[in-house]
Amino acid sequence: MTIPITSLTEQFQIAYLVVTGPLNSGKSTFIQTINGMGLSAGLDLIAPKPNLEMSQIAIPNDGVLQVVTTPESRRFDYMWEILPYILGFIVMMDSATPETFFEARSVLEIFRWYSPASYVVAANKQDFSDAWSPDDLRIALRIPNDIPVVSCVATDKESVKNVLLALLTRVLEEIDD
Repeated sequence: MTIPITSLTEQFQIAYLVVTGPLNSGKSTFIQTINGMGLSAGLDLIAPKPNLEMSQIAIPNDGVLQVVTTPESRRFDYMWEILPYILGFIVMMDSATPETFFEARSVLEIFRWYSPASYVVAANKQDFSDAWSPDDLRIALRIPNDIPVVSCVATDKESVKNVLLALLTRVLEEIDD
């Protein structure tokens, strides 16, 4: 299955997907998995930039979709410069560590406050025996029912692809509305 991003070039030449979340939630691993996916997942990857946690996906008709992570600190200063170009964001959370849930909720609220972009929540570490289910996380974080909370294992290519598909589907639905 190819990620449905071809129609995005009608709207954007370059767009950003932001992966954000608390420390150790799996953001870097998520990006590394995207960089390792390549064409086998229907992605046309551009070589990643050294020392940056990002991946660039070529969109047909000369567009670029950049997937970037937020820094580990709570300072997102550089992110506000790209806000007009953010297509959507993924709030990555460690679903096996309840003490990080409050911070995940805080990050979600910060991004929702500053950006009207589409978003999904990635319930990472679903392969851990003590991981909370996406449904339980929705309740704990008071996430509206229309927002996807997607099961994720950031080291698994198919899982990462499913999170990206959920976000891009949401973005395309909102563009069509």
